[in-house]
Amino acid sequence: MIPYARHSVDNSDIDAVDDALRSDFLTTGPAVERFEAAVASFILSAKPPHAVAVSSGTAALHTAFAALHIGPGDEVVVPALTFVATANAVVFCGATPVFADIDEDTLLVDPASVEHVITSKTRAIASVDYAGQPCNYDALQAIAQRHGLPLVADACHALGAHWNARPVGTLANLTVFSFHPVKHATTGEGGMIVTSDSELATRMRRFRNHGIATDARERQRLGTFHYAMEELGYNYRISDFQCALGTSQLRKVPAWLARRRAIARRYDEAFAEPTEITPLLRNDLAEHAYHLYVVKFPNAKTRNHVYDELRTQGIGSNVHYLPVYLHPFYQKHFATRAGLCPRAERAYQQILSLPMFPGLSDDDITRIVAATKASSRSPG
Repeated sequence: MIPYARHSVDNSDIDAVDDALRSDFLTTGPAVERFEAAVASFILSAKPPHAVAVSSGTAALHTAFAALHIGPGDEVVVPALTFVATANAVVFCGATPVFADIDEDTLLVDPASVEHVITSKTRAIASVDYAGQPCNYDALQAIAQRHGLPLVADACHALGAHWNARPVGTLANLTVFSFHPVKHATTGEGGMIVTSDSELATRMRRFRNHGIATDARERQRLGTFHYAMEELGYNYRISDFQCALGTSQLRKVPAWLARRRAIARRYDEAFAEPTEITPLLRNDLAEHAYHLYVVKFPNAKTRNHVYDELRTQGIGSNVHYLPVYLHPFYQKHFATRAGLCPRAERAYQQILSLPMFPGLSDDDITRIVAATKASSRSPG
């Protein structure tokens, strides 16, 4: 079976985890700080941003919104086509996600739709770098500044991507990354928030540790037992052995990004001629990270047939995503209904994510392309 995504772990990763397990710290120790520094430097070596590591990408989103004091009565604009965590993290804060529609060619949030749904209750804008392609941050920042709103970038798909020659991680007030196994580097489960704002970074470090200002290692260094919970927080800490794995993985990301882009070029070339298969449009200003490679079919019947046929041939694929507001939870608790974001709903009926991970061989790609083309010509 060729999965749609797969992690890569080698002996250097195993050795790094082994060293951490043999150390004096299994959590809130030096490996966490090293991983934060490594991610910050990876994003921008000249002047690294502040980086705060947490237990998952979802925890990172929640931590980011909490740092902005998002709360009951507030609204946050989020793209309709994203994983549920983007909107769920707003709900965790007691606020309401308001859904913006997408651009049909890229599946990225449409800046005009973002501006259209802003109200007097809006307290932040969240973008999503769908599939690994950065959003139009110039347009989104202009809207955010015009309305006096912070911009939170959900860049869980986009580690190593750039917009207009600027690295993702420097384009928003807060940027969130994920280190789930299918992402560009993994800690098993893990997330990171990066920001240039030292006050926000301090607030987030406190939030991930129950709202307590100092952790055990800091108290040991200060020679004190006293600690104080200054606000309500969560246990969103990440372990040292996870961070040791992440630091080891991060060293390989440039090579893995190059391989992902090479795979994408192979797909692009294979699907270039007019067929039932249409790759997503890539913006000329974007340097894509290719967490996913997504194609569109004319309709749900063809897409579903291709999905089923690939599966019978041992090729995994997936659909990213059902528009968030169509999930039963949102329909029940926020009274959302079909028709809210027509372009996102139309895209959901057409899209399929083909296998994309550095371990794919050239023979694998040839097999995937042939099977996808053949099944798209005979939708049943």
